Amino acid sequence: MVPDNTRTAVIKACLYEPQVNRTYTEMAAHYGIGILPARPRKPRDKAKVEACVLIMERWILGRLRNRRFHSLGELNEAIRGLLVRLNDERPIRRLGVTRRQLLEDLDRPALRPLPAEPYVFVEWRARRVGIDYHVDIDKHYYSVPHRFARTEVEVRLTGRTVEVFAKGERIAAHLRSSGNGKHTTVQEHMPSSHRRYANWTLDRIRKDAALIGPSTAALCDLILEHRPHPEQGFRACLGIVRLVKPFGMARVEAAATRALDIGTRTYGSVRSILDNNLDRHTDRPRGPDGVTILHPNIRGPRYYH
Repeated sequence: MVPDNTRTAVIKACLYEPQVNRTYTEMAAHYGIGILPARPRKPRDKAKVEACVLIMERWILGRLRNRRFHSLGELNEAIRGLLVRLNDERPIRRLGVTRRQLLEDLDRPALRPLPAEPYVFVEWRARRVGIDYHVDIDKHYYSVPHRFARTEVEVRLTGRTVEVFAKGERIAAHLRSSGNGKHTTVQEHMPSSHRRYANWTLDRIRKDAALIGPSTAALCDLILEHRPHPEQGFRACLGIVRLVKPFGMARVEAAATRALDIGTRTYGSVRSILDNNLDRHTDRPRGPDGVTILHPNIRGPRYYH
């Protein structure tokens, strides 16, 4: 196959070693053909194509230039008739045969059957792995082994799969997901410090937080919703839940209430509130049964300062 040096096919034009687009190369390999790009500014390397352009201009565009068409179907019908005349009826002057005859005598016997498997479009992208050992692909995050954090990788994308390569070695493979801002994480990719929390789920965290009180449950919900990566939210919520052991459920609930008042969503802030006994002073209104009233219309005193 002799393509032009279009940017979508040839990354770098060179007389001796042209660099062909990787996706284009894989498509050619699937069909068992080679790619030999034409040299820059050398039309004779693809003379048959250039000659065909001239023939089409004369036989089709030239003949139709003064006609007016009122639909695409009408235009296609006119083009189809001229193509039949050009290919099947008009002989090539120096050969004395039509293009249709050349196709049947020369090209068709040399054609090979199509591959057994259909071609799957593949896209390659260069990416840098984040510090959280995930790769961002269309607003979805896929994990790689944690030792590859912050390294440059290549991502091979199909309609269904995501494969990550580092220096030619495949290091991860995932089913492709929609760009919903979520994470696809393989447990074996996680470092041991994160793997400890793999069995913690959103439902379990919310259930344990709700056992402490509504403020703690609301605070954990905010943490899980606003953290960019799940394991960060899991660890923060787990730390807050485990504060019950040294401080008790009542104080942790009061500290969560104060954290909601001041608009903080971190484990460190809750721990600081407890260490400094700030949980013993709450300005949030409570109902008759002593339970903190949580409602969007109740903003707390700090809203006005």
